[in-house]
Amino acid sequence: MTVRVGLPLAAGFSLLALLGALPVAAQQANMSFFVTSSGPGKGADLGGLAGADAHCQELAASVGAGGKTWHAYLSTQGPGAVNAKDRIGKGPWMNVKGVVVATSVDDLHSANNKLNKQNNLSEKGEVINGRGDTPNRHDILTGSKPDGTAFPPDKDMTCKNYTSSTQGAVMLGHNDRLGLKDDAESKSWNSSHASREPRDGSAPGQGCTQKALQGTGGDGLFYCFAIN
Repeated sequence: MTVRVGLPLAAGFSLLALLGALPVAAQQANMSFFVTSSGPGKGADLGGLAGADAHCQELAASVGAGGKTWHAYLSTQGPGAVNAKDRIGKGPWMNVKGVVVATSVDDLHSANNKLNKQNNLSEKGEVINGRGDTPNRHDILTGSKPDGTAFPPDKDMTCKNYTSSTQGAVMLGHNDRLGLKDDAESKSWNSSHASREPRDGSAPGQGCTQKALQGTGGDGLFYCFAIN
């Protein structure tokens, strides 16, 4: 006698898979901080702050967290300069796994924050490649000083307020808190070093290209925070 159990078993496995996915979906809906899994692909030209915010919103929506308002952690320079710390809400902020990375703006910019490679996850819950990984993607666009404020306008540190994919430079942070040295800059999540032109001399002064960003261990990624 043959007992056919294929369909009930298959249905059971499908139900289990669905139930297993529910907690992940719930966590993604509750997250309020992530690192972009990808940039727009035009180097540091993000379409300005508006374009960067839209990219955060789009990525968040793709994993069910579009009900919040998302802003990129970026400062601008010049007239009407914006401080990154002033545009990300009040906190607290948690990653996709429910880990609170900072309780407030002050906490975020203190030694007490929980920002590191294991906690600074993408909207998909992925660990971002860091120093020692191939490719290294730990350079994160911020255009900011360590305290989350803007640089003076005398020297470009924002790739022309995130509208240039060629000339200029942008301040970068290290997502994994690791660098070439054991110093504060190398360990800074938001203000480690500026981008620079490709080492091969192929594009003098062009520190805003995708190639330039990848050349120092980046990929045009940035931080996104829910402001509500």
